[in-house]
Order: sequence, then structure tokens, then C-alpha cells
Amino acid sequence: MKCTNKKYRNKKRRSRKKNGLRIAIALICTFAVIGVGAAGLYLYLNPLSGRIESYEKNYNRSLYQGSFFAQDLCVAANDVQLDGFEDEDTLHGAGLFDLENRSVVYGYHLYDRLYPASTTKIMTAYLALKYGNVNDVVTVSEHATDFNWDEVTSGLRTGDQVTLYDLICGLLLRSGNDCGTAIAEHISGSEEAFAELMNTEAAQLGATGTHFVNPHGLHDENHYTTAYDLYLIFNECVKNETFMEIISMDSYTGTLTGADGTTRTETWIPSNYYSNGTTQAPDGVRVFGGKTGTTDQAGCCVILYSEDLENHPYISVIMGAEDKNFLYQEMNRLFTAGITAE
Repeated sequence: MKCTNKKYRNKKRRSRKKNGLRIAIALICTFAVIGVGAAGLYLYLNPLSGRIESYEKNYNRSLYQGSFFAQDLCVAANDVQLDGFEDEDTLHGAGLFDLENRSVVYGYHLYDRLYPASTTKIMTAYLALKYGNVNDVVTVSEHATDFNWDEVTSGLRTGDQVTLYDLICGLLLRSGNDCGTAIAEHISGSEEAFAELMNTEAAQLGATGTHFVNPHGLHDENHYTTAYDLYLIFNECVKNETFMEIISMDSYTGTLTGADGTTRTETWIPSNYYSNGTTQAPDGVRVFGGKTGTTDQAGCCVILYSEDLENHPYISVIMGAEDKNFLYQEMNRLFTAGITAE
């Protein structure tokens, strides 16, 4: 196997019940103490309730403003305007987050429920790195190779043996749906069990507007997130050196051993336009990498980690662009107004 990396610099940054009234009081106190995680779990266990949706919309924002919310996060109660950057109302959502100053530089429809497409895979990678060993050898199931011709895969075949590290590379760079399923089955035994883990972990990170049903992001009406929740998840991902190493790659060549014992390789190129050389960031912005996603319902999406000339870190996200060219046009416009203009 071989990999080609950009120069990489990862900085370490950072009761009992007696009656209904007492139950309600206990729940409110519990939420206040443990914050977003408990709220997210409550919402996850009741995803279809109209009352819960209303509660989620209002309670999320009060939690984000609360003094018990994590002090190292960028927090905004509502959308945030940015001088020199007019809202583009064709987008589904967008955000720019200054990690060093813990501020939301820009926010547009931050808390709207949106389809994430393959940006879902950042959570899959997060759990693979948290619960797996990158040296684990995974045997690819038939289910993990059962995708339509127009659904992106990394070239896995039934019976292949692949390291977990290579699967994460294929997941984040090529955006292979087959890698997502193989990872899910390895970590949790099935996609369904893995989705439950995804939701539990998302709630613990504060992503209370999120509900996953699969590890790859292929469309499902019950599979959704928000622009702010993606920031929360990605913010946790970039604390992991292996995650940063992978998203910073120019390419990666994975090694796959077939069921018959023969070995072959697959080379995966990053899907985001900055990393694969299709688009250049404005002067003064260095993009390390990130994750893309595209479906008819989600539109074109991307979430990125970048730094300015003084190595100040940022996370940026745009969701729902009409096409990829417009996606990166808007991202450059956001970089220019929110990073280089500061």
C-alpha cells in the first residue's frame, strides 16, 4: 500500500418516582446536568413525535446557549450574518466555525433538518476509529458489495480481506458505500446495529437534530442531520490524528486480498475538489480535507477543515448546492468573506 500526503500539521486543540410531576422535574434536572447528550438520546428514542420535533427545535437552542454546554464549542442560538457574504437562498444550509476563538463566523439554516448524503461517513469513520483497531482485517460480506451501478463504491468484492485502515481510506477519500457497510458490519455486526450506535454517539456529541439509519448516507427519509450537527461531529473527528492523516491525503492505494488468495490494489482519490486539484482555495486559506456528499434530495454538500495563514483552524460546511461547481464557488466566497477578510 502507499499513500501520498500533503504536508500535514495536526494541532492538539484543543429518584425514585412518586408521581408524574416528580418525574418531569427529575427529567428536566437530568437534562440540565448532562446537557445535550441526554436530550439527544431522548429525541432519538422518540424520532417520529411531532411534539418532540417542536421540543427539539426550541430545546436545542436553549441547550446551546446554556452555561453547561461544552466550553470548547462554537455556539450560536440562531443564524449568524457575515459582512461581505449575502445569504444564497438556494442552499439548504451553511456554516463557518472559528475553532480557536470558539465562534460561529457564519450560519445559515444551521438547525434545519437536512439530508446529509455521504457526509454521513464522517460519523462512520469516527466510530471505526473509536471502536475498531486500524490493523483489524475485515472480511467483506456479500451484503457489503450489493450496490447499484450508480452508487459509489471502492471496488470491494465479496470475500475480500481488507484492513480497517484501508476501509476508512476508501470511505473518506473515494466515498465508497461498500466500505461503509463493511465497517458497520465489522464494528457492530450489522448495519442496523451500527445505526443505533451512530445515533447514541451522535447524541453524546450534542447532535440532537440527527438520526441515522445507515453508515453511508444513501437516501432515506428517516436519515437526517443539521448543518450544526455536522459541525459537532466533524469537530470531534478532527481531534483524531489518523482521521486528519487520511483526509489530508492526495491519494491512497489500498491492498485487497480476494477470496481466492490473490492480491490486488485500488487507488482512491479524494472526492472533494480542493484535495483532488479541481478547485483552488483563495489565497490565505489552506484546505486540509473533508467529506463530500451528493444525492438528488440532499443536493451537493461538503464539510472541510482548513487553516488561515497564521494556522488558525476553521470548519466550514455547505449543504444543498445545485451542482458541484456552485458548491465550491460558494465555499470560496465564504472563505474569502469569513477567513481572508478577517
